[in-house]
Amino acid sequence: MDILKELLTGIPIPRMVRVRQTFAATRISDVATALRDELNHSGVLSRIKPGMSIAVAVGSRGVAEIPTLTRVTVDAIKAQGGQPFIVPAMGSHGGATAQGQLDVLANLGVTEASAGCPIRSSMEVVEIGRLENGLPVYIDKHAHGADGIVVINRVKPHTAFRGVSESGLVKMVTIGLGKQKGAESCHAYSFRYMGEHLLAMAAHSLSRMPILFGVGTVENAYDQVAKIVAVPAENILAVDRELLVEAKANMPKILFPQFDALIIDQIGKDISGDGMDPNVTGRYPTPYASGGPEIAKMVVLDLTEKSHGNANGMGTADFTTRKLINKVNFPMTYANGLTSTVVGPTHMPTVLESDYDAIRATIKTCNARDLKQARVVRIKNTLQLGDIMISEPLLEQAKTTSGITITGEPEELTFDGEGNLITKL
Repeated sequence: MDILKELLTGIPIPRMVRVRQTFAATRISDVATALRDELNHSGVLSRIKPGMSIAVAVGSRGVAEIPTLTRVTVDAIKAQGGQPFIVPAMGSHGGATAQGQLDVLANLGVTEASAGCPIRSSMEVVEIGRLENGLPVYIDKHAHGADGIVVINRVKPHTAFRGVSESGLVKMVTIGLGKQKGAESCHAYSFRYMGEHLLAMAAHSLSRMPILFGVGTVENAYDQVAKIVAVPAENILAVDRELLVEAKANMPKILFPQFDALIIDQIGKDISGDGMDPNVTGRYPTPYASGGPEIAKMVVLDLTEKSHGNANGMGTADFTTRKLINKVNFPMTYANGLTSTVVGPTHMPTVLESDYDAIRATIKTCNARDLKQARVVRIKNTLQLGDIMISEPLLEQAKTTSGITITGEPEELTFDGEGNLITKL
């Protein structure tokens, strides 16, 4: 490692300034009451008859207020005389194991105790038909045996493709409830055809399975619930695409369209399916999605505990740390790539021994004409983009950019004796 230390000697880390990015932020303050009202006023609860077993599909992404959304939905089903149980609906997540998916739900705050009903976790599926091109359509075995199915999910842009429906209720019906085999089937012909297959498989499932309704949310730029809808099954395809338009308008972003280096403190599956949202970083794992800033180099420093070692997405960064790599559960991480057929995000970036070295390597290779004037942005993760740090050379641009308020004075990033970054965001 001496040669690396030598190569990084003298590489400057510019002083950083704290700024606040402000986004439009409609918010539902009382999610439980809003959902109860929506379920009652929408009329969807009339589809539940006394004694019906109802599978409630709950997914794995960091959906805001998911314990509350789940509990209120379960309580409403019970009040109608239904017998609800939860099915983990998350494709291959949790290492594609029944226990792993239980663990993911528990990490999100969804347990039998919190939801008030049993959780039936299995990777077994039933094939319910095939598309014209031969791709099989699957559904969770427990959901298949239920009298009714309810799906819960947030609607948002996908990280690897563009379509009229991306990540939302439609995806929950196909990939979520399809478990690992369903996810594998939908991804089989690459993300180029993902939008087409997602809709075709969802239509297949909606026409053959007793799906009663969906509970969909749209979040604001601060990861808070901005809208809740209860959608009858026959309207899921149409409403999902309408909500996606709203979700895209609400997305947070880095308000600098081009800069030299991005420092991301943490990635994880609880933050994005890709560890860090490509819609924020501009680094997409496929050529079938685009948008976001133009960044020369990017470093990720750590992996969240709630990611359970799944470092999917690290491969879209240029550099990382030994600290992050030591936390990686490679079988769990590789399960994502093997299922989605997109293995770039599971690759390992260039690994440096510490935050200090990794940040200097990022700046060294960013190709700024003057490294002392490197334009650097630092964020905690791609969900929390309100309070960030920028390097001094970005200050003048910040002063004239709508939505940015300068909240601090220039300061040096500080590191402990082992090179760990200790300046907090």
